[in-house]
Amino acid sequence: MSPQDYTAATYPTCAADGSGAGISRALPRLTERFWLHGLLFALTLFSTTLVGSSLQADFDRNLPFDVEHYLYAFINVWSHPGLIWRGLPFSLALLTILLAHECGHYIACMYYGVDASLPYFLPAPTLMGTFGAFIRIRSAIYSKRILFDIGVAGPLAGFLFILPILAIGVAFSKVIPGINHQGDIQFGTPGLLWILQKTIFPGVPASDIYLHPMARGAWIGILATALNLLPIGQLDGGHVLYALTGDRHKLLSKVFIAALIPLGFRWMPWWLWAVALFFLARRHPVIVDPSGIGTARKWLALLSLIVFLLCFTVAPVVETGA
Repeated sequence: MSPQDYTAATYPTCAADGSGAGISRALPRLTERFWLHGLLFALTLFSTTLVGSSLQADFDRNLPFDVEHYLYAFINVWSHPGLIWRGLPFSLALLTILLAHECGHYIACMYYGVDASLPYFLPAPTLMGTFGAFIRIRSAIYSKRILFDIGVAGPLAGFLFILPILAIGVAFSKVIPGINHQGDIQFGTPGLLWILQKTIFPGVPASDIYLHPMARGAWIGILATALNLLPIGQLDGGHVLYALTGDRHKLLSKVFIAALIPLGFRWMPWWLWAVALFFLARRHPVIVDPSGIGTARKWLALLSLIVFLLCFTVAPVVETGA
């Protein structure tokens, strides 16, 4: 995710045709709070590794995801601190995907001279151990082509790492009949995971495959990619949509927000997303650029749509028996 801050001063030198030949050069940042970025990353590594140690404990004992087991594993880790390192397969898988995503945005910004921060990671006491990561874009973007490249770079970079990490995680998974119908929560199966499960475990129902914690970390990366690629507002998918449609972006964002409402009957958090996006993120800063983005970028837009469809699931998490 990359929230925008267009208040920073810049030197607008973008070419009139929007090609990026004259790139908007942001005023250089004299200081970057490296200590803050490092501290947030370290805290997020700790919180996600703690979650991973709980997942690994259940995986080793063939226990389904259960909040009681989950809390017990947390207590056990504090009693035996050496166990926390067993959570690294989960945390490193997840943080690698998040870091690749944000570095995709950051490198694209650096290429075009757009002032952007290093990634901020967000540790959190949740079932994932994090609220994700983001960069701040601190200068204006004058070209739809530059906007498109920055927006699409994150999800595509993250997806390049999702593929091998998820494949390895699924290969380390095991078959336990009915495991996904036990416990408190049942996790959805996005298209990419379904394909890999059918390839690695042919003939085995998804409900019988107990995902290794590494695959679970990749699963969260898949969910984050799908949410970011929603074609709404200032999400990454919204940037792509704006570059493609210009003034129609505002109307289309409302249409896609409305489309989340019926999905909420399958997964209630879609309603929360619809409300949050409607009030906070459906608008997009205006970019006065009459030029198109070109054929090559339209193919990249199609690729990002395919990535979105492979990562999207209507009901990512469902309470068992709900």
